[in-house]
Amino acid sequence: MDNYNQSQSMAQSQSKVAFFMQQVYLWMCAALIVTAATAYYTANSMFMLQLIYSNGNIGPIILIVAIIGLVMYLSSQMHKLSAGMATGLFILYAALNGVFLAPILLVYTGASIAQTFLITAGMFGGMSVYGMVTKKDLSGWGSFLIMGLWGLILASLVNLFFKSSAANFVISIIGVIVFVGLTAYDTQKIKEMGETAPIDDAVAIRRGALLGAISLYLDFINIFLYLLRLFGDRK
Repeated sequence: MDNYNQSQSMAQSQSKVAFFMQQVYLWMCAALIVTAATAYYTANSMFMLQLIYSNGNIGPIILIVAIIGLVMYLSSQMHKLSAGMATGLFILYAALNGVFLAPILLVYTGASIAQTFLITAGMFGGMSVYGMVTKKDLSGWGSFLIMGLWGLILASLVNLFFKSSAANFVISIIGVIVFVGLTAYDTQKIKEMGETAPIDDAVAIRRGALLGAISLYLDFINIFLYLLRLFGDRK
């Protein structure tokens, strides 16, 4: 009887985690679709391009501030938001990223973008599966990867002034490594979140799934951008 109850409890826990992770991946995919659609619309709209990029760097700077501010707000206040508000802000965040990323559709060939997207999906999928199934505790990766992330940000800022192609190449390689590692690390953290999620609380599930989706969405987008910088064919 004890073995039966234990097996039943384990099956319920696995089912709960599977449902939670399904929600995370669905929202992440929804965000990627919104970003892609918004980027395509912006890249093909002269009005949008002039609105954002006609005044030098002012438009992109406003976009960056809005994107960073919105993701920080979502990360810190998600537990206080209603399901509708959290979802709306999440979609807005994905759309703003699409507007900001629209110029890559004008710089790189469509075939190059599609190929890079498929490679990114393969790398992301493999590392996310690893994060799901591995018995190894990946928490030790966290501090190392965060240090690498800060190093990337600092190196990128410095290279804005030096504009070194060699440094850009190295930064892109390190960027791929860091975000591939973060994909596995974040997936394991999100899985652990799913193990303690209150499955009967739809609002809590939505909030948790959106938080997880933001993390994995950022990992995917950054892997894609760094790979595009490494291997993308410019028009």
